[in-house]
Amino acid sequence: MKKTKSVVILVLLLTAVCSVLPAEAWDSAKQKNLGQDAVKMQWYLLDYGTENGVPYAIARKYYTSESVKQQTIDLLMSKYGLAPDLAGGIYFTEYRYEYTPDGKQFAVAYLKHYDMQGEEIHGIVYDGSSEAAKKVFAPIDPKHATGKGSALAVPKAAPKTAAKKAPAKKK
Repeated sequence: MKKTKSVVILVLLLTAVCSVLPAEAWDSAKQKNLGQDAVKMQWYLLDYGTENGVPYAIARKYYTSESVKQQTIDLLMSKYGLAPDLAGGIYFTEYRYEYTPDGKQFAVAYLKHYDMQGEEIHGIVYDGSSEAAKKVFAPIDPKHATGKGSALAVPKAAPKTAAKKAPAKKK
């Protein structure tokens, strides 16, 4: 009886811990509101850093412009065959950007479309497994999420200090 009670308590504790932790836990200190872009879409930076030597940033775009949202819904239905009710539930799109070491170019490593409950409704991973999944690098825009993410993710070069000259030897 005591062993069964211990197992039940352990299962309840594990269930509680797992239900509290999100599937993708972001460091709140890294999260930044990037504001709206030129078409009034709201952007947030969720995470950035270097992974396996590759600088990256993860950003979300919330559909705060109905016309852009409708264009995305139409694209999801026509190009990817999503049902209207599924595509129509889009709430935000998450992007993982990867940068060149100098931070001047980026490629999209993945983009994932989510509904209001945070359930993925469609995603594309650019992992090089096919020509369509090939990462394509492009120049960053310093005013866009790609540029703001690069400014934080790409390690800054240490400032070069002038080498001190050794004192001249007396003859």
